[in-house]
Amino acid sequence: MIQSKIYVSVDIGSSTVKVIMAEMTGGDVHVLGVGEVRSSGIRKGTIVDIDATVQSIQEAVQEVERVTEIPVRDVIVGIPANGVQLQQTKGVVAVSGEGREITTDDLDHVLESAETMSVSPDRRIVTFVPHEFIVDKHSGIKDPRRMLGVRLEVDGVLFTSPRTLVHNINKCIVRSGLQLIGMYIQPLAAGTFALTEEEKLHGTALLDIGASATTLAVFKDGEMVDATVIPIGGDHITRDLSIVLKTPLEEAERIKRFYGHAYYDDASNEIFQVPMIGSDAMAEYSQKYVSEIIGARLEELFELILEELYHMGVKDLPGGFVFTGGTTKVEGLLPLARDVFQTLVRIHTPRWISVREPMYTTALGLIQYAYKEDSFFHRDGEEPVPNVEEHYEEEAMYEEESDELERRSDQKKPTLWQRAKKVFDGFFE
Repeated sequence: MIQSKIYVSVDIGSSTVKVIMAEMTGGDVHVLGVGEVRSSGIRKGTIVDIDATVQSIQEAVQEVERVTEIPVRDVIVGIPANGVQLQQTKGVVAVSGEGREITTDDLDHVLESAETMSVSPDRRIVTFVPHEFIVDKHSGIKDPRRMLGVRLEVDGVLFTSPRTLVHNINKCIVRSGLQLIGMYIQPLAAGTFALTEEEKLHGTALLDIGASATTLAVFKDGEMVDATVIPIGGDHITRDLSIVLKTPLEEAERIKRFYGHAYYDDASNEIFQVPMIGSDAMAEYSQKYVSEIIGARLEELFELILEELYHMGVKDLPGGFVFTGGTTKVEGLLPLARDVFQTLVRIHTPRWISVREPMYTTALGLIQYAYKEDSFFHRDGEEPVPNVEEHYEEEAMYEEESDELERRSDQKKPTLWQRAKKVFDGFFE
């Protein structure tokens, strides 16, 4: 009989804190409840006010508890890709099982051996992803248990984050009265389930466009190979609209949601009225006019993405780009992205009814990733994560916004690699 288990994930974002409770049964997801509140104390994915963040988490948790009537205690949390580093590592142990048959204990020991790799004092190991196990020099093994051998090895990747970033998230969870039983790098968890096996194998970029930042993660050969954060998101589009249309931010956000369009060629000539700041007067604008403002900001973001791919050494992405995150709801984003990147593009939306929005991709990915890991290692998923040292000195976590790039010309579109190189070289002219 397949056993089920309830997981609760906490996705701490710059615009909202999302808490999802789901029951996992044999890999199937059954969403029990969702809590979502406006976040406070968070800037570009980084916690800048502990008390305000704690309050947001507590409110989101209470919302889930009201819906499900199930108390929340154990949670898993996502660590943003800010400053994430990937380090190749290797673990080796002698098989100690009876008759030299490899057991789960041997598996745990070799993983512990791999995680003993020395890391900088200002960094914290968040996740270890094994790529393959090796038994007596026989490689390419995914699960060595029940095999016979003398020497067990594992090759994999350690994901590390700035210690202060992990410390602050851990502190907020603990101060919210919750027990942290797992933490994972957000794009790793999201991409593992948002991308198809073919996309992860051949090379694909996952773009999570949030409120204040965009996370770029590259997957190849079935694994996440690099990730970075670009400090541009949906809030920048809102501010652009507010400035150009001379309207309050709240009204600019409404315009983005109801009249926004990113692709000028497909936008309509529909006219709508916009209230002016400090005046009772109303101005009139068309969707085409608004599309120029939104399109310009998104083109800037796409050019910065190409620059980052160039730095990463990514020369080709056969799987193209997969978009997720709340800002992907802006109409016209896909044709604009297709025009800029000149490759395959799509938006990932979770398929479950109560969370059928791109903004829930990360929170759901955390639950699925935790279940997958617990199932493989036969863990009950309730072992708490050790607290980060309480007296560690916090460092400033602010990031400066990137300089604006010049808008594209209407010339014939070059290849992805040519565009990335052109953008990069432009900085040295």
